[in-house]
Amino acid sequence: MFTYKKIALPMILLTIVLLVSGCGGSAEPITADTTGIWNHYFIFPLSWVLTSVANIFDGNYGLSIVLVTIMIRLALFPLTLKQTRSSKAMMALKPDMDAIKQKYSGKSKEEQQKMQLELVEVYKKHGINPVAGCLPLFIQMPILLAFYYAIMRTEEIAAHTFLWFDLGQTDPLFLLPIIAATTTYFQAKLSMKQGTEQFKLLIYIMPGMILVAALAMPSALALYWVVGNLFMIVQTYFLFIRNSEPIDVKA
Repeated sequence: MFTYKKIALPMILLTIVLLVSGCGGSAEPITADTTGIWNHYFIFPLSWVLTSVANIFDGNYGLSIVLVTIMIRLALFPLTLKQTRSSKAMMALKPDMDAIKQKYSGKSKEEQQKMQLELVEVYKKHGINPVAGCLPLFIQMPILLAFYYAIMRTEEIAAHTFLWFDLGQTDPLFLLPIIAATTTYFQAKLSMKQGTEQFKLLIYIMPGMILVAALAMPSALALYWVVGNLFMIVQTYFLFIRNSEPIDVKA
């Protein structure tokens, strides 16, 4: 049954992304003299890393985007691992959670309060914080958004080519947008297998958003999305699919 509750949390997350992205909405080139905390301490350092890596490879900014994207994802891996452990712990407790919810299946306010108290007691017993899996996401988000704007606002990138496309122009063959949307779908599909029904709606929303954006934005950004998605697909496979044993919770 389609209800507001099923889409509330996904919509809140998308709204947060849009609000946070507004902090760096300027398309002006980023330099060391650009003012503002968000610009000076988040976007410019990543722009500097992009330029430095490109200079190592004879000004190859496409390769720089690939390598720096992988470097950032590797740096964020401990947070992802923490989020994964929390998700697996919650999965291990799902039968207990379902039993409690079935026990208090009534709609009365009193029954709902009793259910919440009993759920909290189960979390405490096993030493699990139900929101712990979300915290790494909110730490990663500003870093990934800053890197997005670093790519968009590093002026030198637009003047270079990589493979068959100009980094500052849309892909003339439309391959990158299609690949970006496709990899977004598979990455979301793998991730949402471990999530709730509320999040599964995003499997279909996110690829569409990425496709529309990639068709209109410079290829440098589509390249970033493709590399990031491929990394996350491999990471999700090894963390969840291949290593499918749930993490033991405290007795």
